[in-house]
Amino acid sequence: MHTATISLVIFTIALAFLFDFLNGFHDAANSIATIVSTRVLKPHWAVIWAAFFNFIAFLFFGLNVAKTIGTGLIDPSVVNTSLILSALIGAIFWNIFTWYFGLPSSSSHALIGGLLGAALAKSGFSSFKFLGISKVLAAIVISPMLGFLFGLLLMFLIARFFFNANPHRVDGIFRKMQFISSALISLGHGGNDAQKTMGIIAILLFSAGFLGDTFYVPIWVIVSCNLIIALGTFLGGWRIVKTMGMKITKLKPVGGFCAETASAITLFLATALGIPVSTTHTVTGSIVGVGSLHSIAAVRWGVARNIVWAWILTIPASGAVAAGIWTILGRVYN
Repeated sequence: MHTATISLVIFTIALAFLFDFLNGFHDAANSIATIVSTRVLKPHWAVIWAAFFNFIAFLFFGLNVAKTIGTGLIDPSVVNTSLILSALIGAIFWNIFTWYFGLPSSSSHALIGGLLGAALAKSGFSSFKFLGISKVLAAIVISPMLGFLFGLLLMFLIARFFFNANPHRVDGIFRKMQFISSALISLGHGGNDAQKTMGIIAILLFSAGFLGDTFYVPIWVIVSCNLIIALGTFLGGWRIVKTMGMKITKLKPVGGFCAETASAITLFLATALGIPVSTTHTVTGSIVGVGSLHSIAAVRWGVARNIVWAWILTIPASGAVAAGIWTILGRVYN
């Protein structure tokens, strides 16, 4: 293998780690927005808490999502280094763009959009695995709906159970419970989102001949991806914290607990099924579900509408950038 080829693979792995870092940085609000907005933890303590559980998530989950990203969306035979590099550039561009404007878009779907856009530019629709893609597209709708329903149901059940309880006592109970629910959502975030970068790096190494004849995710990739996404979470995405935690609806500790638990349940289910879902979609759906129990007017639907538009644009926008980058790189490296 030529030195230039090895250098390009190393550079692409470094870029994948940058995406992983930005994923944690961009999605930090998903883990900490509710516990910050309810004032259970101050922001700097919340990011430490979330980063720790982001990191140890690999101890709790299998690698089903990494396998879906690596081999379940496009035909592995069309994958090469320039395709992965193009996909990552498309995803990173969209992440930075939406971070700059404070929009909690999906890092997951930015990566998927980049992967599909680069594959489409290289080999057309014949390279697509439509069963895997259909699961991802369905999850765009289903994951926020599940978050909404679980959040609404939890809030309803707790409201009924504590109907006659002293409000101050209820507040105290759920301020403590939010430590658990916040940890769970951070585990879910680390478990699902870090695996997307694992899958990208693993298919890159596989396509370059570093893994032999069998696709798998090396242990150093697993640990590194969880460590880097945790570092990104630690440094935080403060613009999006404000949007997620305070602009959609006002939350009390009981609402924060319900939103976080509903999100964690959805993320755990998706990770077990190997479906790369958006943590942002899920958390937003949960927060809206909790807020809507009190009153439809309690939810600031204008903010939610802007977020939905960011969701809709993510896959085509990142895909278009990736396709353009591949068109340039493909002439050089193919």
